[in-house]
Order: sequence, then structure tokens, then C-alpha cells
Amino acid sequence: MSLSQRYEWLIGTRYLRSGHRRGFLSFITAISIIGLMLGVAVLVVVMSVMNGFEHELRSRILSVTSHATLMGWEQTLPDWRRVREQALQMPGVRAAAPYIEARAMVTAGERFSASQLRGIDPAEERRIDGLGQVLTEGRLEDLVPGEFRVILGDALAGELGVGAGDTVVVIPPLGSVTPAGITPRMRRFKVAGLFHSGMYEYDRFLVLMHVSDAARLLQFGDAMSGVRLQLEDPLRAPTVVHQLATDLGGGYSISDWTRVHTNFFRSIQMTKSLLFVILSMIVAIAAFNIVATLVMVVKDKEPDIAILRTLGAGPGNILRMFGVQGTWIGIVGVASGLALGSLIATNLEQLVHLLERVTGTQFLDAKVYFMSDLPAQVQLGDVAKVALVALLLCLAATIYPAWRASRVLPAEALRHD
Repeated sequence: MSLSQRYEWLIGTRYLRSGHRRGFLSFITAISIIGLMLGVAVLVVVMSVMNGFEHELRSRILSVTSHATLMGWEQTLPDWRRVREQALQMPGVRAAAPYIEARAMVTAGERFSASQLRGIDPAEERRIDGLGQVLTEGRLEDLVPGEFRVILGDALAGELGVGAGDTVVVIPPLGSVTPAGITPRMRRFKVAGLFHSGMYEYDRFLVLMHVSDAARLLQFGDAMSGVRLQLEDPLRAPTVVHQLATDLGGGYSISDWTRVHTNFFRSIQMTKSLLFVILSMIVAIAAFNIVATLVMVVKDKEPDIAILRTLGAGPGNILRMFGVQGTWIGIVGVASGLALGSLIATNLEQLVHLLERVTGTQFLDAKVYFMSDLPAQVQLGDVAKVALVALLLCLAATIYPAWRASRVLPAEALRHD
């Protein structure tokens, strides 16, 4: 560092502090740093909440659904064995299992509810999704063929007022032809267990049963609704299932978890981008305080600037001197804001639960937000983006005050003094 750079640095940092008679400048400098810190902290917390919400939503969705599915056009897939064998030969496919799915009505006493039936093979299901890990009562192996047992989501069980060991009646959208006309088909099932995925959409409507029982109830015979796939990389689901359908010669309906829930993740990304822009304005307002602070410092230090100019300091030296001061305010404010925001985001879930206990209010309703927790995940990329934007705003805020300081002339400043 040259001599000129050294004294620019020393004087710029010295102006961050004021003597006992000019404590007001130190006070507004501290206010500028605090405002910037709070703005950056809020931005980090909000970005972390959106990241956590997206990650939690993805993990909960994948715990109760497959990565990809291949179905027949006529709601049934007669050649499901060939499809399954072809799928297992594809690179990246970890497991493939046939399934049956249909809508039905479930009743218990005088209570009834619409539901989504899913016939599964318990042995294959553990390799397809994580339903086995979210069971609160019973086991997947309790779904024995011919025993007519079901596993319900806990929200659906609460709606029907049943628990493990109780019975429910399942009424599919099919009818049996009798001399008296068409009568609805129905079958009594025993509740073998309950699950809680944390996703209200599934906990409230999903009914699991053995695939052979579902085939008899829905009159599928030897056919299936489709084949569900588990992949090593869930993000490759659209490519893999499309390639599978192409290799089979076409004529199939395909879907994957990104397509089924595309609106969720698209809205999260859009909201995250909008919130970043909107909350960046808070940081911009805090950076505007730096402008006001440095303008007041320049006004207060005009005699000092005049002396420096008389001693040979050029406009560029004065410009860099006040640039150092504004940069230091920005660095301190942004660094403390990043630390505070990361600390809050890391402990946000505990803080929310504490506020809920204190106020007696539930901030997140699972019926609306699909989850009752407020997860947060601090990502280095978002922290770096927030830091970069905040520092650029702070640097931009120093331009006018530093330029104004560099325009002070020695003669004018001395006459003013």
C-alpha cells in the first residue's frame, strides 16, 4: 500500500468516529449500520424460509409419491409386466412397482369422505417411496392380500372418527347389475394403520390397500393402473420416463412429480424472486441513510478537507477517502446483517413454536399451507447474492457524498472557516 493510499485509508476510517463534541455524527453512523443490518437480516431470513419451504415440500411430496409414473391410455395397463422389466433395465432406475389408483368414497358410520385409493405391493412400496417411514401405527406388511385391510392418512381417519382396528366401508365409482337395477359396489375394510406425511393433501385423502384387493374391488382383473418408478436422481424424472415411453413404442401416458406439482414449485420460485426484489428496497432505503450520513460528514469536515487540499491532496484522494468511509459502513452493516439473519433463520422453527405457545395462535394451518412448520434453510448462494446486492447499493450510496467532498476547493473552504 502506497503512502497516499495509507493516509486515505487512515483518514477515511478516522472519520467514522467523532470527538465528544460531534457525537451526533457517530450516532447517525450507527443508525445507518443498524438499518442496513436489519434490512440484510430480513432478506436473508425470507430467502431461507422460501428455500426451507421448497425443500420441505419436495421431501414430503416424494415421501408419499413416486418420482415418475407410466400409465395406460384407457386407465388400465394390461402389459405392466413388460413395462416394469423395461424400466428396471434403464440406467438410473432404482425400482419399479405396479399400482392401482382410483377415486372412491369412504364411510364410517354416518361419516363419509371422498378419497384416493391406491393399491400397492408392500414389498415393492418400501423401495418406491418413504411411506414406510411416516407410518404412525401399523406396518405396510399388514396389508395382506385377501384380508381387505387399509392404511389411512391420520387427517382422513380423524375426519371419519376411526383408528387402527376399526372398520370402514369403501365405495368405488362402479356399480353391480342386479335384477333391481345398478347398485353401488362396496366393501368393508379393516383399518390396519395410520400414516402422517405432513402433507395435508395426502393425509386427508389417501387410502392404501393391497394391490390385489384393489384389483378385486375395482374389477381390474390382471391389469394395473400403471407402473411407478423410483430414480437415483429425482430431478431426472421427466427425461427418464419420457425415454421409457419412447423405448416401449409409445401409446402410454406419462407423468412425474415435477409435472404433478409444478404449480407449487413455480409459485415458490416466483414468490422468492418477487420477495427478493421487494425486500431489496429495504436495503436500498438503509443505503440511502449512508448518503445522508456522509453528506453531513462532508459538511462537517469541509475545513479539514480544505487543509488536505492545501497540503496537496487531489480530488481523487478526497474521493477515495470518503469512499473508504462509506465502504466500511457497508461492510460492517452487511456482515452483521448476514450473521444476524443466518442466526435467526437457523433457529426460526424454534422461535415460531415459542411464539405460538406464548400467543396461543397457530401461524401456519396445514389445510392452507400444506405443512404446519416453518422450515428455513440457509443457502450459500442466496447469502452471497444478498451480500453482493447490499454491498453494491452501499458503494453506489457513497458516490455522491465522495464526489461532493472532492469538489471542495481550498480557498473556498478556508474562507468559509
